[in-house]
Amino acid sequence: MLPEQDSSDDSRMLAEKLAAKFDVTNTLVEDITKALDGFGCYQRRDEAISRVVTDFNPAIDKSKIEIKQDVASNLPPAFSITVIKPDGKIISKLLPVKEYLQIVASSNFKQRSRMSMLYYHAERLHSAVTGTPNKHEVEQGFFVKYGDGGADVMPIGHLYKTQVYQIARHLGVPQEIIDRTPTTDTYTAEQTQEDFFYQMPFEQMDLMWYGWENGYPADEVGKVMDRTTQDIENIYRNFERKRKTTEYLRMRPIF
Repeated sequence: MLPEQDSSDDSRMLAEKLAAKFDVTNTLVEDITKALDGFGCYQRRDEAISRVVTDFNPAIDKSKIEIKQDVASNLPPAFSITVIKPDGKIISKLLPVKEYLQIVASSNFKQRSRMSMLYYHAERLHSAVTGTPNKHEVEQGFFVKYGDGGADVMPIGHLYKTQVYQIARHLGVPQEIIDRTPTTDTYTAEQTQEDFFYQMPFEQMDLMWYGWENGYPADEVGKVMDRTTQDIENIYRNFERKRKTTEYLRMRPIF
């Protein structure tokens, strides 16, 4: 378990339940907060947020980045920074490119630090690191290069999200884990994967991606999904755009 100061307590609690379910007794907690602090992860992130939301106070405010556009929009996704004040007031502003890149680059220290710690223990135990990205995360680029994308084995990298849930139910994964809303657990404010990246529930996304990947016409998919043909065509373009703009994440090093 690799928590840091922004992690939800639920993550550790659910990890412990999962370990107990499968009789894993040699669990280990490695808090990576100090490592991230050393990298300037929090300072660099908060500095970028403060340039957009000038009264942002990282000591008491919560924050996250998200996409507010409908997935069927014909425009490329635009990210916003959302700050939640202690009194519940919500401030949301579009992120300029410079600040967006700095926030993401800073936050990516988290995944890369976890990868480093995983490889320390893998090498100590003469073992391999198992990666967790599923098909959508791999194909759409929803992973950090040399972070959660750094692994020796990717056993579910070819599986749709719904298939991952089917396996979880078959194996008897605790229902609390299955029922939990998928989250990046990266930012201080609660954030779903849908808000942050995918723009739609995974149950719908699986079907639409299958249609796009297998060449089903937009009008045929639209009838099944109760969407207009134009909506489906825009969603197909969204998939194409995400795959194209994240291709560098899947590339091997260039020699």
